[in-house]
Amino acid sequence: MPSGVPAPSGAARPSFVDAIRAKRAAGRVAVIAEVKRRSPASGDLATNRDPAAIASAYAAAGAAAISVLTEPRHWGGSVDDLVAVARAVDLPILYKDVVVDERQLREAADAGASAVLLIAEALDDPTLASFVRLSAALGLTAVVEAHEHRAFARAVACGAIVVGVNARNLRVPAELDRERVDALHGLVRSGQLLVAESGIGSAEDVDALPARVDAVLVGTALMTAADAGALLRSLVGVRR
Repeated sequence: MPSGVPAPSGAARPSFVDAIRAKRAAGRVAVIAEVKRRSPASGDLATNRDPAAIASAYAAAGAAAISVLTEPRHWGGSVDDLVAVARAVDLPILYKDVVVDERQLREAADAGASAVLLIAEALDDPTLASFVRLSAALGLTAVVEAHEHRAFARAVACGAIVVGVNARNLRVPAELDRERVDALHGLVRSGQLLVAESGIGSAEDVDALPARVDAVLVGTALMTAADAGALLRSLVGVRR
């Protein structure tokens, strides 16, 4: 845990999977609203804003879950931000970092996360499968994302319940392919939940996604919106 920051309550965190399924059962797409201070593609977003206040506003506007960037170098995040959010809202929280060590999974669980992001392009098959199993053992939902076709096929096959298609190419952050989810959603298996990530900034963007999409992860659009609450309410209001 970060020094000087009290650990969240030992009470179980809300289920990330259940939160998505509940929105889908209600005829909606689940919106995972993101707290991030910086973006490699967009630069500084909220370096001095309070992550707990941002998350509380997201919760009030109807977010199904909160994603928190904890990677410091490129996104300006920290585990302290996740701890603050976990103490502020009673929603599932996604720990978002480039996870390459199982110690990060334990850190996520200790900090109060309900889910952890795994990037298929960053992990070989044995490590990916091992991290999915360890995540489950720690009470975390593994959200396995990919941008490339072959990597997404590996994500689908690794045992994860939640898989994501990232429209942004993390190798080239300026490269955004909004049709990526259209090309890849057919690979998702029955029983898996699909998250569309990046490039979503309006209700029209959500409405245009394939019907197979269960959730959207929205970060930069919310962090830069003049009225993030109004934008978020418009996103969660899309019926499917």
